[in-house]
Amino acid sequence: MKAAVRMYATGACPYCRRAEALLRNKGITPEIIRVDRDLVQRQAMQKLAHGRHTVPQIFINGQHVGGYDDIAALDRRGALDLLLQEAGRERGGG
Repeated sequence: MKAAVRMYATGACPYCRRAEALLRNKGITPEIIRVDRDLVQRQAMQKLAHGRHTVPQIFINGQHVGGYDDIAALDRRGALDLLLQEAGRERGGG
């Protein structure tokens, strides 16, 4: 099973588009929560992301991994693939 990825984003954010493209290149279709349209969702994002208010904010299986720069750095180190694989195993129960 694939990892569950949730990304809080806005429509005009270039880093959000880059993050989505990076994840899609990994075979992941993130659940995108638009915070530019919903103040309640923006407030929820800030709480879950420990006060961060910039977008994107990305969560893998509920674990906050940061924004685009964070997942791009993980990808350069080869750690993003490992994180997604492990998250997929956890989600699949095996």
